[in-house]
Amino acid sequence: MAIYRIAIGSPGEAGQPDAIRAAFAEFFSMIIFVFAGEGSGMAYNKLTNGGGATPAGLIAASLSHAFGLFVAVSVGANISGGHVNPAVTFGAFVGGNITLLRSILYWIAQLLGSVVACILLKSATGGMETTGFSLSSGVSVWNALTFEIVMTFGLVYTVYATAMDPKKGNVGIIAPIAIGFIVGANILVGGAFDGASMNPAVSFGPALVSWQWTHHWVYWVGPFIGAAIAAIIYDNIFIGDDGHEPLSSNDF
Repeated sequence: MAIYRIAIGSPGEAGQPDAIRAAFAEFFSMIIFVFAGEGSGMAYNKLTNGGGATPAGLIAASLSHAFGLFVAVSVGANISGGHVNPAVTFGAFVGGNITLLRSILYWIAQLLGSVVACILLKSATGGMETTGFSLSSGVSVWNALTFEIVMTFGLVYTVYATAMDPKKGNVGIIAPIAIGFIVGANILVGGAFDGASMNPAVSFGPALVSWQWTHHWVYWVGPFIGAAIAAIIYDNIFIGDDGHEPLSSNDF
């Protein structure tokens, strides 16, 4: 890992117009994503009168999250990079693609976007509870942590390969759909075990609005570990010093 590429950022960065615009882009992208993903779960509960999870519900969750993330990444890509995930932002920071101060700005915007989306859903549905992430019966916190690490590794690895690699070329065009597809696929794998978050903000909004914090730490620690591993591996093996596009010296 090239430590010298990690940047803290300049003190006035948070007040720069482009940084503020980027934070707003993350905020609105997160509202779009969480409203679609969380809303699909609430709609399923209404249609089944609160029935238990079924294969059909898992497929619906996979599709809604895949489609929602595809759009959310697309609309924010040209402004903020379309992270729509604190773990993706952390992975970008570890690889030297964003400063720490801008990362913090993104994290605040992402968390607020998730909370606002859940409040809007609760209001629009007449008070229905937002569904917080939880472990299924028989699944330990270590099982869930492993799932979150591996699934988020796949997500951030895909982000690096299709969106952050300077050599991506025309592959960058399909980055939003590739990112949406890997999230949808991972939900089909991990959704029955721990809900398949891969995104601390997506877990935070429902947890705050419904005040359900059981095992919530898993949905932060797992994604951040998976993101860091993906960033370190991809950046060092496939990008390297010669292919890296460094941040401006003013950011260090």
